[in-house]
Amino acid sequence: MRQGRPRDVTFVLGGARSGKSRFAQRLASGRENVIFIATATASDPEMEQRIARHRRSRPAEWQTLEVPLNLDAAILSLEDDEQLVIVDCLTIYLANVMKHAQNRISEIEGYMRRLCEALQNARAPIVIVSNEVGSGVHAATALGRLYCDLLGEFNQQVAALAQNVVVMMAGIPVPIKGRLPIEVQSGPGFDSAALQQGVSLFNG
Repeated sequence: MRQGRPRDVTFVLGGARSGKSRFAQRLASGRENVIFIATATASDPEMEQRIARHRRSRPAEWQTLEVPLNLDAAILSLEDDEQLVIVDCLTIYLANVMKHAQNRISEIEGYMRRLCEALQNARAPIVIVSNEVGSGVHAATALGRLYCDLLGEFNQQVAALAQNVVVMMAGIPVPIKGRLPIEVQSGPGFDSAALQQGVSLFNG
């Protein structure tokens, strides 16, 4: 099987604890050259524990890059199309950008635009994770509502350019654009009859 092709973007969406990160990592299982781009920073003890838990869940041989800002530059710096890049996650990245930009909309939109351009011009195949927040509780503050609006728009932009879009529902991947890879259709909780897609994401 060919290891990858340029500009192959897979977008994994879902609610909290829906299995998004686990599924993204499962897509990379068995691959030798995986770059994991983490957008979170240890801003408080709870986040420190969450980051540590995520680190333990990843294979030791994966290379981890911590990129809270300028995700576009990090993606474009990876020119080996034999690599697989996992970005986890867009949700925290947007929060970092909003804080850095002090909620200036034009500056935030610039970060969003540059990331989408980087995804379209990336050499390595990319799996990018994000939260679907529009189906949850309506934000109580103006800043929370702004964040939900911007993330919803960001998700739409990434989904539009991605070759594959998967929504996670209670740990089960539901493809809404493109196809599921064969190798993830046989695990616990998967209905192979309902998920017959026929090809791997990374096999042309």
